[in-house]
Amino acid sequence: MRLAFSLSGHRPSRSAVASAVAAEEAGFDEVWVTEDYVERGAFALAGAIAQATSSVQVGIGVVNPWTRHPVVLAMEFATLDELSGGRALAGLGASNERWMTGQLGIPFDRPLSRLAESVDVVRRLLSGEHVRHSGPAYTVDAALSFHPLRPDLPIVLGVKGPRALDLAARTADGVLLSILAGPDYVREVRSRVGPSVRLAGYVGLSVDDDATAARDRIRPMVAQFLGIHGDHLITRSAGLSPSLCADFRAGLVAGVPRVDLVTDDLLDRLVAAGTPSEVTAAFDRFAAAGLDVAVVRDDPGVDPADILMIINLLGRGHDTEG
Repeated sequence: MRLAFSLSGHRPSRSAVASAVAAEEAGFDEVWVTEDYVERGAFALAGAIAQATSSVQVGIGVVNPWTRHPVVLAMEFATLDELSGGRALAGLGASNERWMTGQLGIPFDRPLSRLAESVDVVRRLLSGEHVRHSGPAYTVDAALSFHPLRPDLPIVLGVKGPRALDLAARTADGVLLSILAGPDYVREVRSRVGPSVRLAGYVGLSVDDDATAARDRIRPMVAQFLGIHGDHLITRSAGLSPSLCADFRAGLVAGVPRVDLVTDDLLDRLVAAGTPSEVTAAFDRFAAAGLDVAVVRDDPGVDPADILMIINLLGRGHDTEG
């Protein structure tokens, strides 16, 4: 199983680039840059990381088809691939109504249809085609003015529901699974998309010689995202009942995430938390479930020295061929 490090848009830009360099030096295979509104922009950071590194793949994980037209996305992805010498990974997702409509005032209609249309246009532009397209969401009559370094630049979809996963299986080279996608959910997704689709997933991580301290540190994040996911295939795969999902959602809405409901057993089903040996065993469970790439999630609230310790622990110990 390959290892990737995901950089949060909350981290200051220079610190993010330094963390990416540290990840490469520690043996990580990929660095992913997230983009949530209104944090630091993914493409500027990815370009800086591409210049500061030499071997890691640089992924955008993920951007949406609402705030960037597919022609703009193709232009950005092709430029990043050129800048990195063929190391870019193009991550796309449908976003969500809270961000698009609630924050930006953009009508959030037919998100999967829009995502599928965007993927089609982006892929055709990256292949060098002059695209003439008239669809429900976009009208295009354009071609890139330069030859993309790789006409088959990998496109990865950040999706999680059954219909979205089916779309990824048909149109994408890979899937980037949401945080808290535990081994049971990974198995469900693998059976749905088949063996040829590259499965990457954000893995919640907390390492400490004191297992209790490691677990306590990650409980708030787990409670928060269980509230975000609600009653979903991700949570059902981990054995959460609809009533428990409702409790996590209610806590999130009330501004008091239900950390008290995050048991050790639940952590074992969703994240990698504990001593170094326990974390290694957890990563083995993800690999056995069919995960190709474990994406370690950045936490800008954690001391950079601790992040570096985690990077070195995992970077030295993993098998990039697995």
